[in-house]
Amino acid sequence: MVVPHHATGARLARHRLADELAALVSPARLADLVAVLAELVGNAVRHAEPLPGGVVRVAWRLRAASDGGQAVQLRVTDGGSVAGPLIRPSAPDAVDGRGLHIVAGLASRWGVERDGLGQSVWAEFDPVRSTRPDLVPAG
Repeated sequence: MVVPHHATGARLARHRLADELAALVSPARLADLVAVLAELVGNAVRHAEPLPGGVVRVAWRLRAASDGGQAVQLRVTDGGSVAGPLIRPSAPDAVDGRGLHIVAGLASRWGVERDGLGQSVWAEFDPVRSTRPDLVPAG
């Protein structure tokens, strides 16, 4: 999907992702996906140039894993920036600077790809396997 290179772009992307994946992934997984997508789009709007037309491209892909679970990849493509995305230290009382910490904490892995048109920041989520029987999803 294509969203405006504006704060409203993150809201539009979150809602569309939630609508499309609500029946396909668990509520806990969906909450993680929505949080990471919001961070990636927000970072694109705040730190990168737009693609032609003043937009950011957002995509997600689900694929079946060998254990029957769903692996998910999110990808946000923008016009790029002088300094690429980096996790930076932030003080406990800082009002920003935690976005990629959130991405790294929730996703299985993340990275950046650049080409002549801009950059894509992606995050992958491995299938969810319950390893803690004492934890039960809320709801």
